Amino acid sequence: MREECWAITDASAGNQRQALALAEMMGLPVRHLLLEPRAPWSWLAPRFAIGGALALPADQRPQFARPWPRLAIGCGRAAALFTRMLRRLSRGQCHTVQILDPRIDPAHWDMVIAPRHDQLAGPNVLQPLGSLNPVDEDWLADGRDACPVFEDLPQPRVGVLLGGPRKQLVLDADYARGLVTHLLARHEREGGSLLALASRRTPPDVLAIVRDALAEVPGLVWSGPDDGRNPYPGVLGWAGRLVVTPDSVNMLSEACAVGCPVHTLVAAPLPDKLARFHQALRERGLLHDPDAVAPARQTPLRETAAIADALQRRMGAR
Repeated sequence: MREECWAITDASAGNQRQALALAEMMGLPVRHLLLEPRAPWSWLAPRFAIGGALALPADQRPQFARPWPRLAIGCGRAAALFTRMLRRLSRGQCHTVQILDPRIDPAHWDMVIAPRHDQLAGPNVLQPLGSLNPVDEDWLADGRDACPVFEDLPQPRVGVLLGGPRKQLVLDADYARGLVTHLLARHEREGGSLLALASRRTPPDVLAIVRDALAEVPGLVWSGPDDGRNPYPGVLGWAGRLVVTPDSVNMLSEACAVGCPVHTLVAAPLPDKLARFHQALRERGLLHDPDAVAPARQTPLRETAAIADALQRRMGAR
């Protein structure tokens, strides 16, 4: 048994962010394993959980080998396969944690962390309101230090976080035109600057509309590495207000962790789980319509440290 924590994910940036955010709070050396199972395990994960390292392509197998870690934290369906395997392979000596609903009995892990809108319950299930993330005062201060030029932009500085379409949710050119209409109308009234950031899921036509509309407004539009280093931490660190598209639980959770007002434009009915998440944020006073006037500061949604404390207690009790 090795005194370290494995953070196990696939290539999804959102899954990596959650697993690493929790792992880095656990007080153990962290090793990030990027694992992609091969067929048939990839088709059936995490239900089909025999075979050990044979579930991986040959070049990834050396990563998933003894000595097993004291703690393994996975996020996403593929990772759930390996955290489930580790519980058996280590004969229960590795404490296994799975983030997000694994879609099978949570009893296959020592702990499952599933957001409240997943409606998953069990004696070993923790239910944060949003997704886990690293955003706290130190993280925001580091973001400001990394992007000092933003301090010179006119206030209010408004961060605009652009996601993309997902199942049962359209985020297209019509949506983008509606969003920039709201952004420009409020900028006309309040002045300030707009800092818009695309994600890997943002459609090119959406990005083009936002870039053209904001061309004469102080700030920036960042579309990817061709525009330089991602200024996301700096935008969150300097923002006096955030506008976030409604599609991403991760983006909304991180925005609500900042402590400034967070707004979203919902132009069509949301999928059920996402609608429950939006409603929970609104009930807590954390999420507002794009034209709503909100308090300049709000209590930030920061749940990762509390989850880490609960995990530490459970590991100690065992």
